Parts: sequence; structure tokens; C-alpha cells
Amino acid sequence: MASPETPPTTAAWLRDAAARLAQAGVPDPDVDAELLAAFALQTGRGGVQAAAIRGDALPAEVVRQLETLVERRMTREPLQHITGLAPFRHLELRVGPGVFVPRPETEMVAQLAIDALAAAASPSPIAVDLGTGSGAIALAMATEVPHARVFAAENSVDAFVWTKENFERVGADNAALAFIDLAHAFPELDGTVSVVASNPPYVPDAAIPRDPEVRFFDPPAALYGGGDGLDVVRILSGVGLRLAHPGGTIVIEHGEWQGEAIRDLLTADGWRAASTHPDLTMRDRATTAIRP
Repeated sequence: MASPETPPTTAAWLRDAAARLAQAGVPDPDVDAELLAAFALQTGRGGVQAAAIRGDALPAEVVRQLETLVERRMTREPLQHITGLAPFRHLELRVGPGVFVPRPETEMVAQLAIDALAAAASPSPIAVDLGTGSGAIALAMATEVPHARVFAAENSVDAFVWTKENFERVGADNAALAFIDLAHAFPELDGTVSVVASNPPYVPDAAIPRDPEVRFFDPPAALYGGGDGLDVVRILSGVGLRLAHPGGTIVIEHGEWQGEAIRDLLTADGWRAASTHPDLTMRDRATTAIRP
């Protein structure tokens, strides 16, 4: 790294930062280096890449800020905690300690919910997101299906701070947020809901998440779902049957090995046409079913 008296070019800093991040085991060091630089420079990745091509030097004060950011990322603190933002579909959500960071694979789960909601026969269909966390799925549904009404439930005090901020930031008039346990959520909507969606905790209690970003920084209540990981899924099945109208859809995110067990669980509870869907990496990621 060049000295403060001779600030490095953007390209040189990116090479050095990516090498250090790679040594720390960060999965996508080049991408993360560009995103950290974009955050410090208050631009996008395209602006950083253009600055690197032009040979722009980084201001000394930006270099000092970036050193702190890189050191934090090298501890495997999530990039989204460092920048305070998590992209999700067309949204940019505020996140930090206490709330589960939405992942790219959940965008596909949201798509399943959005497709079912958009196809609903009602002129003003209702959707519910149970255990909404950052609000990602709920706000995606509300903004992408604007004629729908979306209700979101969250019962973690720490997460709710972020959820509330995101609902205020997005400002979707058709979305409502409640601080309530998912098992008792929205009795006033019983039998009227077209889509029940959830990204519940589904990691078995004895499993240890591989990535330090998950293991050390995501809230345990958003990760662990009992001995087989399906304790909350069992609750969701019953709540979904209470909320959904005949023909309504349930959409549940889960781990790649849990599709068969969840299909069996939903079918035994009375749901029909249980089907598991892969994400873009072809890993089973979500299961849907129809209320009879």
C-alpha cells in the first residue's frame, strides 16, 4: 500500500485490498474490494471500475477510511453490516446487527411469491410475510405487485428496528407491519390470504453454518429451527392453512436437503400440489403448495 504522501491509484488499491481479503478467506474478494471502494467514494461499482481504468488516485482521507473498512471485512464481518445496506431485487434495505441479512437466493423465493400474488384472481389480493426480518420479501411483493395488500409480521425486537426503518424508507402504502409472533399473526385475515410467504429459521440446531458471516453475525433466532430445522415450518403450515383462502399459495424457503421432508409435511397437513423449486445454482431452495 502506498504511503499517505503518495496515495495509491484506485487500481493499485483494489489489487492490494482484494489480495488481503482473499488471504482472509473472503469468498469474492475482488467484488468486495470494489464495493468497499464504492461505499467510501459514494459511487457505484461502475464508477470504481471507471476510476481504475482512468488511473485515478484515491484521496488520502479515502485511503484511511478504506483501511478501516478492509480490516473489518477481513474479520469476516458481513459487507452489508459495514455498508449498512443490502441489495434485494430492486430494493436497497438497511441492515445491521440483530437482523438476518437477505441473501441473493431469497430473491428467487420472493419471485415465487410475487408470481402467485400477481396471478391471484382478486383485484386486490392479500399476501402475508411471516417472520419478515429486514422486510425483504414483504416489500418486494408490495412494490412489485402494487395492487396487492401486504402484511408482514416480525417478533424480534432487534430485527424490528431494521424492519420498521425499511418500511419507512420504501414507503409502500400497500404494506403494513406488525410486531407479532408468526404463530398468532393476523387473525383478522383468516381465510382471505392469497399468498403466505416465509423465510423461516431452518438450520438444524446441531449444524454449524459454514460461513463466518452467518455463524457469528446473523441472529441465532433467524437461523436455527430445532433438531431437524423444521420446527417453525410445522407452525407455518398450520398458520398458512388458517390464513389462506382455498386456492391460496404457501411459499417457504429452506435448505437444499429439506425439500422432500417439507413436501411430506405440507401434504400430511392437507396442502395440495407441494412442489420444490431450485435457485439459480440449482440447489433446492423453496417449496410451494396450494390450500385445498
